[in-house]
Amino acid sequence: MGKRLKMQRRGKGSNAYTKLPNTFDIDVSYTSDRKNVMIGEVVDIFNHTGHTAPLMELLYGDFSKGYLIAPEGIKVGDKIHINGSLLELGTVAELSQIPFGTPIYNVEASPGDGGKYIRSAGSSGILVSHEGDFATVQLPSKTSIVIRSACRAQLGIVAGGGMSEAPLVKAGKNFYINHAINKLWPRYRGVKSNPVDHPFGGKQHHKGKSSMTSRNAPPGRKVGHIAARRVGRKKKG
Repeated sequence: MGKRLKMQRRGKGSNAYTKLPNTFDIDVSYTSDRKNVMIGEVVDIFNHTGHTAPLMELLYGDFSKGYLIAPEGIKVGDKIHINGSLLELGTVAELSQIPFGTPIYNVEASPGDGGKYIRSAGSSGILVSHEGDFATVQLPSKTSIVIRSACRAQLGIVAGGGMSEAPLVKAGKNFYINHAINKLWPRYRGVKSNPVDHPFGGKQHHKGKSSMTSRNAPPGRKVGHIAARRVGRKKKG
C-alpha cells in the first residue's frame, strides 16, 4: 500500500511538523506611539522559545507591561527610556538623535514599525552617517542600508552573543532547536531518498527526469522547479 511522501505528511500539519505552542506569542517591538516619552523599569530578564536573544520585561509608569530585546549589560532595576532624549543602554531613540559610531540594534525599517533589523543574539549595527532626512546604518553583515532618520533603534548590543559557540554534541539537540522555531531539520536531497519516499529517489543518485513541475501537480509530486518559466544555463550573446 505504501505510504505518503514526506512533503505530504508535512503539509497535513501533524505534531512533527507543527511549531511548539507559545513560540511567537510575545511582541518585542516597541510602542508605536512616537510622541509620548515612556520610562520602563526592567523587572525580569528571561529566555523565550523562538528568540535567540534574552528578553526583558518592562513595567511602565502607568503600570502596564511590555517586552523588549535585552541588550548586553542590562540588569534588573535599570530604566529604559522610549522616545526620550537620555541616551543610555537599551534606550529607544530616533536615528537623528543618536551619535555616529554608536552600536544599535532592533532598527526600524520605516518609522513606527517597531523594529525589523538586527534582532538576533550577539548582533549589532553601527550608525554611519546622516544625509538630510536619511541615515546610513551598517548591518552585522557589513551591508549598509539607507533609511529615514525618523526611524528608531535601541542602543547597545543584543545579549546572548555566545550561544552559537557552544558545541551541540548531539544531532538531537539541533533537531529540537530547529523544531522550536518551526524549521524542519535535517534537510536532505531528494535523490538520496528511496523511490517510495521522493519522486527523484532511487539508487542512480540523479533525478532521471525533468525537475519542472506543474503548478497544479498533486502534493506528492510538487517538488523541483514549480511552474518554472525556464531551466538550464542561459546562453550568452
